[in-house]
Amino acid sequence: MPNGGGHPSGPEATREATPYIELDRAAWAKLAHEVEDPLTQDEISALRGLGDQLDLEEVREVYLPISRLLSLYVEAAGRLHRDQEAFLHQDTPPRTPFVIGLAGSVAVGKSTTARVLQHLLAHWPEHPHVALVTTDGFLYPNAELERRGLLQRKGFPESYDRRALLRFVVDIKSGRDEVAAPVYDHLTYDVVPDEKLHVKHPDIVIIEGLNVLQPARVRDDGRTGLAVSDFFDFSVYVDAKTSDIRDWYVSRFLRLRETAFRDPQSYFARYASLTQDEAVAEAMRIWDSINGPNLTQNVMPTRSRAALVLRKDADHSVRYVRLRKL
Repeated sequence: MPNGGGHPSGPEATREATPYIELDRAAWAKLAHEVEDPLTQDEISALRGLGDQLDLEEVREVYLPISRLLSLYVEAAGRLHRDQEAFLHQDTPPRTPFVIGLAGSVAVGKSTTARVLQHLLAHWPEHPHVALVTTDGFLYPNAELERRGLLQRKGFPESYDRRALLRFVVDIKSGRDEVAAPVYDHLTYDVVPDEKLHVKHPDIVIIEGLNVLQPARVRDDGRTGLAVSDFFDFSVYVDAKTSDIRDWYVSRFLRLRETAFRDPQSYFARYASLTQDEAVAEAMRIWDSINGPNLTQNVMPTRSRAALVLRKDADHSVRYVRLRKL
């Protein structure tokens, strides 16, 4: 019997409206055929050495189309800047860098994603200078964390110098010629005193970290301040099942126990002598007491704030891509 109200019936009527476009791996991979590969074979082979199960197929099918999409966003921002200059009838400062925020859990592979995107984006001629800054450098030094009773909450939002991080991003988006960020040493598990990463005239800045998509905090006077994410032009969240991320964290801990932890300079050198079972138990303890709670309480709730979500399968390969509609 026809639908007398003139409304559609069938699958279209029951499909839930969503502000996202979601493409599975096969559909997204087809876009790679429409993008000219800006990398040489040697460069792609070098990227494979970054770890996290990254292979050539993943770079071509997933990250190459993302880099082209981001490049389109950067070009569009440039056109808007020129239009704004014309509208205002005055000489405005040069366009500020395009800032990309990239978030996700510990061990989900966000650092690799950030490095791959940096490498790919720098090959597009429209924006050859792509800087990558991790928020690890904005953690309070270990001595300060210990003084504040936060050493066991390292990675939680309160363990960062959020004011300094916000000031850094504001300076980037203000068009300053040179901006400096603190540097973190993963071997000593601490901020390196008096060492800075200098960012000069970048076209794009990727800011990668656990909590970069956090919304602004409500201050004691009831007013809402600024958040780092307020200054992002685009945002990415690397996602996976929590149980898979936990397994990846444990596997990474075991690999580090055989490599970096054996360096006497390593903050975690005490773990090198653990047996396999002891190492697994210790990794699970750290996950259950620190990284897992931080993921569920602070990191995962920011996923919906991302413009693009990369969802991974248990083998670390990207299963689907979710993109916010324009």
